[in-house]
Amino acid sequence: MPAARAGGPLLLGVRHHGPGSARAVRAALDAAAPRTVLIEGPPEADTLIPLAADPDMRPPVALLAHVVDEPGRSAFWPLAEFSPEWVAIRWALDRGVPARFIDLPATHTLAREKEEPARSPAVPAEPAVPAELTDDAVRIDPLAVLARTAGHDDPERWWEDAVEHRSGTRTDPFAPFAALEEAMGVLRGAYGGGGHARDPEREAYMRLQVRAARREFGDDVAVVCGAWHVPALRRRTTVAADRALLKGLPRVRTDMTWVPWTHRRLSRAGGYGAGIDSPGWYGHLFDAPDRPVERWMTKVARLLRDEDRMVSSAHVIEAVRLADTLAAVRGRPLAGLTETTDAVRAVMCEGSDVPLALVHDRLVVGDVLGEVPPSAPAVPLQRDLARLQKRLRIKPEPQERELELDLRGETDAGRSRLLHRLRLLGIGWGEPVASRGSTGTFRETWRLRWEPELSVRVAEAGVWGTTVLSAATARTEADAVAAPALAEVTALAERCLLARLTDALPVVMRVLADRAALDTDVGHLAQALPALVRSLRYGDVRGTDTRALAEVAAGLAERIFVGLPPACAALDAEAAEEMRRHVDAVHGAVGLLGETGLLGETGLRRGAGPSGETGLPGGAGPLGETVTASPSAGGRRGTGMRGRWHSVLRVLTGRDTVPGVLRGRAVRLLLDDGELGQEEAARLMGLVLSPGTEPGDAAAWIEGFVGGGSGGGMLLVHDERLLGLVDAWLTGVPAEAFTDVLPLLRRTFSAYEAGVRRTLGELVRRGSRARGSVATAVSGIPGFAPEPDAARADAVLPVLRLLLGPEIGPAAEPDGSAGAEESADGDDTVDADDLVGVDR
Repeated sequence: MPAARAGGPLLLGVRHHGPGSARAVRAALDAAAPRTVLIEGPPEADTLIPLAADPDMRPPVALLAHVVDEPGRSAFWPLAEFSPEWVAIRWALDRGVPARFIDLPATHTLAREKEEPARSPAVPAEPAVPAELTDDAVRIDPLAVLARTAGHDDPERWWEDAVEHRSGTRTDPFAPFAALEEAMGVLRGAYGGGGHARDPEREAYMRLQVRAARREFGDDVAVVCGAWHVPALRRRTTVAADRALLKGLPRVRTDMTWVPWTHRRLSRAGGYGAGIDSPGWYGHLFDAPDRPVERWMTKVARLLRDEDRMVSSAHVIEAVRLADTLAAVRGRPLAGLTETTDAVRAVMCEGSDVPLALVHDRLVVGDVLGEVPPSAPAVPLQRDLARLQKRLRIKPEPQERELELDLRGETDAGRSRLLHRLRLLGIGWGEPVASRGSTGTFRETWRLRWEPELSVRVAEAGVWGTTVLSAATARTEADAVAAPALAEVTALAERCLLARLTDALPVVMRVLADRAALDTDVGHLAQALPALVRSLRYGDVRGTDTRALAEVAAGLAERIFVGLPPACAALDAEAAEEMRRHVDAVHGAVGLLGETGLLGETGLRRGAGPSGETGLPGGAGPLGETVTASPSAGGRRGTGMRGRWHSVLRVLTGRDTVPGVLRGRAVRLLLDDGELGQEEAARLMGLVLSPGTEPGDAAAWIEGFVGGGSGGGMLLVHDERLLGLVDAWLTGVPAEAFTDVLPLLRRTFSAYEAGVRRTLGELVRRGSRARGSVATAVSGIPGFAPEPDAARADAVLPVLRLLLGPEIGPAAEPDGSAGAEESADGDDTVDADDLVGVDR
C-alpha cells in the first residue's frame, strides 16, 4: 500500500494551479484507480461537474457562487487546464467514477463574508503564525519555508526544481504526495493549525465528507486538496467534535454556475490571492512535457515576428543553447522561466526590456479566455446578453481592443445601444473613447475588454430585469428618481438617449423638469445645460425624438440668462474660476442649441420654460431689450437665443463687481462671436490695464481674455494692439506687486504651445513703431518683415520642382492666360507669382 494512503483514503496534497501537481495527480489516480474522487471545492457545485465534459467547456473557467437575493456577494473557484482539481474532475468523468466537492459549502462561506471580508475559498490556507513570530514569508506562503530550508530564496524557483521539472522522472507516482505530506506536517506542527479563521471549520467539514465516502465506497477513495490540509485530514478526530465546530454557522441562499476565466486573472498581479506569477508559462509546461524549452522559444519567436521584429531560426537555436547553459551553471535540472527569460532578453530582444515586456504580457501571463457551454445555468439576463452578443457579432475577449462604430449602419447602431445599456447597468465591458478618424456624431469609438468579474455584475444586474433592455430601463428610472443633483439627471438623460431607452426617457424627463424648476443654483443649471444640448445632436443619427429635451434645455437656458449676472458678483478667486468654466460650457451649449433647429419646432415663446412658465417678464432680455424666439436670428445682437446670451455677456463685461477673470472671458467670447469689434475690445483692455486698476485684478482679466485653453496666444500674435497693451501693462507693474501677479501670469502664458510662446517672444523682442495701433513692424529678425520677401519665396522653387516634376505645365493665370512664360534662355523657369494658378 502506498505511503500516501496508508491506513485510509488516498490523500493527494497539491499546489493549486501547479502543472507538476496536475500531472502527478493524474499518474496517482491511474495507479490507484479509486472508486470515487473527492475534490476541494463547494459541494453545491456537484451538479455542475458533468458540464466539465462538455465539448464547449474550455478552461480556464471558474465556479461562481453568489447570494440569490444579493448577487454582489459572490466568490470564485478558478480552475485552469493545469489545475490538479480540473485534472481530477476530467479523470473521474472519463472513467465514469463519481466525483464530489467536499469543502465548506458556499452557503456558509458567503454568509460569513458579510461579517468578515475574506479571500476566495479556493485560496490555499495560510499557516498560523504565533504572535512572537514575524516571518512574513511563512505568513504569505508556506512554500517559502520549504524553499528557504532547501537553500532557495525564491519559492517559485524551488517549486519548479523540486516538483515541476522532476515529476516525469519518478517511478513511484505516490512519492511526491508523501513528501509533501511529511513537509506540511512538520510546518503545521511548528506554526499551528491554520492561520486562517475558517481553516478548522473547512477541515472539519472535509473530514465528515471523507467519512461519508468511506462508508459508501470503503477505502478506495481519493482526496485531492491543498497540501496544507492533508495533515488535518489525516488526523483522527471524533464525529461529534467535527460537528460541534460546524454548529450554528450562518447560512444564506446561494446559486452557482460556471463562468469563463482568464490566465491574467489567475496571476497574482490580477489580485487573485491563490494565483501564480506565470499562468501562461505553467500552461506551456503542462501542454508540452517533452522539450518544453525548445517549444517555448518557438512560441516567443512567433510572437516577436508577428510584431515585426527580426527573429530567425538561428535566434531560437542560440536562445535554447544559452538557456540550457544557464541552467547547468546554476545547478538546475532544467531551464526554468528565469533562464528562458534571460536567454530571450539577450538573444532575441538584443538586451532590451521593451520587447521582453511584450513576451511577459502575452506569453508568460497570457490572455487566454475560457468558454462555458450554453447549457450551464445562468440568470435570464446573462442568456439575453449572450444572444445579443451572438446576433451583433461582438464577442467578449480578454485583450483590450478598440471598436470603431458607424451609427448609420444597423449592426453598429445595435452594438452602440448594447454597450451604452450595459454601462447604465454598471457592466463596464466597454468605455467610450475619442474617435481619431472623425468627429461626427455618427461615429463612436469604444475600448473593450471582458473581465471575469463582469459575470458578477451581470448576475447583480439581473434583479432589474430579464433582458438587457428591460433591466437598463428599470435601472435608469430608479437612478433618475434617486439622483441627488440636477447635473446627474441631465447626464442620465444623455446616456438614456445614447442607449435609446424610449420607455425610460419620459420618466427621466419628468424628473429633470421637476428638479430644474426647483433648483435655483445657477452653477447647477450651468452644469446641467451642456449635457442636454449635446443630447439634441443625437436625434438625427439615432432616430430619437428629442423635442421634449429641447424644451427643457431652452427653459434651463432662460433661467441661466436671468440668474447668471447676479451669481457672478462678489466671488473669490476659486469660485470665479469655477464660474468661468460654467460660462464657457454655457457658451458652447448655446451655440449648439441654436444649431439644432429644434427650438423652432417646439413652438417656444420668449421666456417659456418646459411647462410654459416665463423665465423673463414681458419678453424683455437681461438689459431690457425686446427679443424674439426666431432661431434664425441667432448671432445678431438682441435677437434669438444667441442674441440673449450675448446680452448677458455684455452685462458681465460692464460690471465692476464681477471678478476680472469673468469680465475678460466675456469680452473674449463676444469678440470671437463677432459681437464686439477689435477697437472696442482694445478699448476695454486698455481700461482694465490702466494704472488705476489693481495689478491682481488686471492679471485676472488677462487670464480670462487670453487664457491658454482659449487660443488667446494666437490672438495676441495676430493683433499687435492687444499684445502692445499687455506688454506695456506688464512692464509697468510695480516691483512690489509683480511677485503677487506672477503665478497668475505664469499659469496664463505657460499653457500656450511652444511655437506660440516663441513667436510672442520674438514679437515682444523686436518692438514696434507704434504700439496700440495698426502699425507696420520694423524688424531685423528673419520671418518678421514689413512686406513679403520675394527672394525668400523664390527659394522654395527648387523644392517644388522636385515635388511637382521638371515642368509644372500650363496653368490658368488669374487673367485666364496659360501658365508661366518661358524664360529668355529657354528654361521653363517660374517665379513665385507664376504659381498662383497652378493646381497640383
